[in-house]
Amino acid sequence: MPTLFPTHLILAVLCSLAAFNSHATESVGCHVSYGGETLRLQAGPATLPYQVGVTAIGSYFLFRIVFETEPQALAAIKLYIYADRNEGATPIQQATYPYPLSNQQGHYGFTGLQTVYEPVRDGELQYWCELIPHAINKGAMP
Repeated sequence: MPTLFPTHLILAVLCSLAAFNSHATESVGCHVSYGGETLRLQAGPATLPYQVGVTAIGSYFLFRIVFETEPQALAAIKLYIYADRNEGATPIQQATYPYPLSNQQGHYGFTGLQTVYEPVRDGELQYWCELIPHAINKGAMP
């Protein structure tokens, strides 16, 4: 009987760690289409959200995914689209989705299909994002 106690203790600790880290293994995957090309971008939880970089989409757009899980009261997924102009990046769309997500139904994930228009060249960027339960790495997905 004494050998059962450590086994139960180890299982209890492992289960609590799995529950604690369940959000840490999630990531946000965004499908971004521009100029006939579709990119799949992925970002995991950010510990320093102001240091999250952007991804250039074509020669005009910059796309940024900020996935904050801590502190829990401020947890959110924030998506930013910027125009890459000579005078610097100019925000043209920003969306915030409280985390954990209450809805991820439908063909186009939790954002629905979004369209952002390029005011100078009449181009169009489309994207939609989903929560990926057990992502392994950050950055662009194949």
